[in-house]
Amino acid sequence: MRRLFWVLHFLVITTVIHAAPRVECATVSSKFVHGAVDYCALLPASYDEQNFKRFPVLYFLHGLGDNQRSLVNSGGWILVQDLQKQKKIGEFVIITPNAGRTFYINSRDGRIRYEDFLVREFIPAMERKYRIGNTRAQRGISGLSMGGYGALRTSFKYPQLFSSVSAHSAALMEQMVNGVGSTGITGFMGRAFGVPLDPAFWRRNTPFVFAKANDLTGLKIYFDCGDRDDYGFDKGLRDLDNLLIARKISHEAKVFPGGHDWQYFATHLPDSLAFHSRAFGLRP
Repeated sequence: MRRLFWVLHFLVITTVIHAAPRVECATVSSKFVHGAVDYCALLPASYDEQNFKRFPVLYFLHGLGDNQRSLVNSGGWILVQDLQKQKKIGEFVIITPNAGRTFYINSRDGRIRYEDFLVREFIPAMERKYRIGNTRAQRGISGLSMGGYGALRTSFKYPQLFSSVSAHSAALMEQMVNGVGSTGITGFMGRAFGVPLDPAFWRRNTPFVFAKANDLTGLKIYFDCGDRDDYGFDKGLRDLDNLLIARKISHEAKVFPGGHDWQYFATHLPDSLAFHSRAFGLRP
């Protein structure tokens, strides 16, 4: 019996020593998008070591043309691990759902209700499956480009759900020209805003609408964009910045040198990760 105790003790110690960050990908069924939605959960090293602990969670929304593996395939997950090892950010779970070209909204034709899926199905499902926070203080949301649009819009519409939001090069435009649009993106946007694109439906769904109307007290807000953004989203950043200033809503809005590409995103992703780490009250 004594020998068995020491064998088990050794196995426990060995397991703890060799625990490492990992990625777990799976699917969630949905009645709002009519099928299964892929996602990946990026779990820090201590997630498996401390099986009694609940971790803060950052929902990370990918850009147009990408998917749930965007952080993994781009090297972003390696960047996250390096920042944690260097003690520049604390440990929190990052969950990345696949959204196709939905822009994270309920589509114009009502066929794909991604907003309802995200808020009413996906977040509750993740909180049942993983040891992650189920309170506002322990939830953040972030995204790139289309995902930045989704992160700002979702958090502004449901500020009671999130303590922090960040966005890089968010697709910020109050107005959209029907058909082609000066931004050059409407041709591959999908069906979310109608076919052909419905400018009025676009205007009703922009983050600006909810930034004007809702109480964002307590929501920590950060967004940035390159000064040579390929789609002119830097103008949208300035417009949102001015709106939030006029409403006296605390936020950080920054324009940096760069375009609309992964090089820009990778350069500034550490800034938003550190922002959320601080919002979660984590001390690296």
